Amino acid sequence: MIYGLTLIILSILAVPSLILSKRPDAKEMLDKFAPYQGWIGLVFCFWGVWGIIGSVLHMGWLTTYPIWWITLLASSLVEAVLGFMLGYGTISKYVLSKNEESKKKGEELLAKLAPMQGKLGIFGIIVGVWTIIASMMFFM
Repeated sequence: MIYGLTLIILSILAVPSLILSKRPDAKEMLDKFAPYQGWIGLVFCFWGVWGIIGSVLHMGWLTTYPIWWITLLASSLVEAVLGFMLGYGTISKYVLSKNEESKKKGEELLAKLAPMQGKLGIFGIIVGVWTIIASMMFFM
């Protein structure tokens, strides 16, 4: 359930224009998170990568809990990508700054992913809600 909640929060931070079009008064709340966006993105990127690794390590769940395994993998992938996109500045500063080639590849990856940020954010909200529903169905 925690994956679902955190994915929804991350997705909301990734698509502020969607939120602001529905609720203009949400700008103040989103502005409070702006200084921490890089660190939030960095944490979510690593958490998503950890989830991807966990789903690969638990490949056996594919035979017993295939829907839950696919849900875990999908939520982890979206979390890692959105985390990378939101936290690229911080990731670049602390992780990629020592190697110019990796920094260049990171910028190229960000340029490829940037046009999809809105769609990934909406997809992240949907997957987050599904993750909460699936966790209630399978583990309660």
